[in-house]
Amino acid sequence: MRRVRALWASSHPGPSLVVTVLAVALGVAAGLSLWRTLVLAAAVLAGQLSVGISNDAIDADRDRAVGRHDKPIARGDIGVRTAWGAAIAALVLALVLSLVLGPAMAAVHTVALASAWAYNAGLKSSAWSVVPFVVSFGSFPSLATLSAESPQLATPWATIAGAVLGAAVHLTNVLPDLDDDDRTGVRGLPHRLGAQASVVLAVIGILLGALAVLVGPAGGDVATAGPVAWAFFGAVVAVAIATLAIAARHPPGRSLFRLTMLGALLLAAQLVATRGA
Repeated sequence: MRRVRALWASSHPGPSLVVTVLAVALGVAAGLSLWRTLVLAAAVLAGQLSVGISNDAIDADRDRAVGRHDKPIARGDIGVRTAWGAAIAALVLALVLSLVLGPAMAAVHTVALASAWAYNAGLKSSAWSVVPFVVSFGSFPSLATLSAESPQLATPWATIAGAVLGAAVHLTNVLPDLDDDDRTGVRGLPHRLGAQASVVLAVIGILLGALAVLVGPAGGDVATAGPVAWAFFGAVVAVAIATLAIAARHPPGRSLFRLTMLGALLLAAQLVATRGA
C-alpha cells in the first residue's frame, strides 16, 4: 500500500482527476452510453496516470537537486524502476481500453499520449513546450466523439477551444517552478516569455476557449445562444479576470493553474447543460 500511495502521489492526481472528469462531461455531452462513458473515463485516467508518473520518473534527479520534498520518487519513497514499470503499464492499459471504443479513438488517444510523453522526454525544455499541450488538449474533445457508436471527429470549434485551453494550462502550470526550472536547465516557452506575458496569454486562451464554446454550438450567431450558455460564458470570463487580478497582486502560484482548470471544467459543464457537443 505504501508503494501504491507513492505512485498515486507521483501521478499528479489532482490534474489527472480533473482531466478524467472533463472526459466524462464530454462523453455525456456527446450522448455516449453509460458503458462507453465509463470505458472512456478509465482510458483517460490510465493515460493521465502514465503521463504523470513518467514525468516524475524523468525529473527525479532534477527534483532532488532543487529539494522537491513533495515528490515521492525524489524522496526515495519509491524506486525509479518501479515508477517506470507503473507508467508503462498504465500506458498499455490506456491504449487497450481505447481500442475497446474503436480504432479511431485509439489512434487519436495514441497521438495525444505520445505528445504528452514527448513533453516529458524533452520538449518541456524547448521553445516548443506549448505544442504538446495544444496537440493533446486540441484532440481531447475528439476522444469523446470518436467513442460513439458512429465515431466522428469533434467539430472545429471544439478542437480550437481545447487547443487554446491547453496552451493556457501549460502557461499557468509551470509558473510556480520557473526559478527551480532555470536552475536545472529547463527553459520552455513560459520561461522565455516571463511570468507576466505567460499570464496574459493564458487569460487570452481562456477567453478564446469560452468564446468558441459560446459561438460554436450557436452556429456562429451568438444571438441564438441561450441564457444558460451566456451564464457559463460569464462565469469563465470571471475566472479569467480573477486570474489576472491574482497574478497582479501575488507571485505566480498554483492558484492560477487551478483557475485555468476551473475554466475548462465550466466549459465542459456548459456543453453538458446545453447539449452543445
